[in-house]
Parts: sequence; structure tokens; C-alpha cells
Amino acid sequence: MASNGRQFGFLPSGLGICCSIPDLLFLPELVFGGLVWILVACTYIVPYNPQAYVMAVSVLCFVCTFLWMMVFMCGSHNNRNSWATADVFYHFLASVLYLSASVPLAMVTLAYNSSLTLNYQLNISAVVFSYLTTLLYVMHTIFSAIRWKSF
Repeated sequence: MASNGRQFGFLPSGLGICCSIPDLLFLPELVFGGLVWILVACTYIVPYNPQAYVMAVSVLCFVCTFLWMMVFMCGSHNNRNSWATADVFYHFLASVLYLSASVPLAMVTLAYNSSLTLNYQLNISAVVFSYLTTLLYVMHTIFSAIRWKSF
């Protein structure tokens, strides 16, 4: 794939998404988002626990990120500028959603730290991976915005 000498300013398609900086983050986002989904699903849901919201955010972002990656992989993005804008908007929205799910999950996990049970350890792991996923989405937003500005 010819990149006309530029790192930014084009939207890759096919396996080219494995070689460009913002699109390289699709796979870690899927892996860490899937881990959040699995870890929260393995824990006991307390009635006042925000784990249902965390599950909704992680499943929604997992499915949307997978579909967004497939759009890029199949090369269905013809109008580059509008797709670059949509890429920035989606990843910004996903990072805000993940941050809004990570904070209450961490607060509830700290509130229920009565013992080092398996549920507490799973909740701690879910919080860590939730914040890592948030960081990945923020990084993807920043690099996508840089690419969008280069059009």
C-alpha cells in the first residue's frame, strides 16, 4: 500500500489498519474492552452497584469498535474527510463513556473492600482494565484528531 510519504492524512483500508498509528489501537481496545466485559460479568451484582452500566458501556463499545474496524478493514470509507471526522467523534464518545463507567466502578469497588474475596479481586481487575481501555480510547481520539487535522 502506497502511503505517498505521509504518516497521517489518509485513511487506510484492509491490513493497512495494522500499520497506521491510530488504527493500530483497534485490537488493544477490543481486547481490554472484552476483558472489562468478562470481568464485570463474573462478579456478583450488588443492587446499588453500577456494574450494569459498565456492562452496557463495555458491550456497546466492543460491538461498535468491532464494526468500525470492519468498515476500515473492508475499505467502505470513500469520503475521507467525513470518515475522519466520524472517527474522531466516535472515539471521543467512547472515551467519555468509558470514563463515565470507570469512575463509579472504582468508587463502588473501594466501598465494598471488606475482604479480599474473589469478587473484590475481579472488581479491581475490571477497574484497572476499564481505565486502560479509557486511556486507549483517549489516545485513539488524539491520534485520529491529528490525522483529521492533516486533511
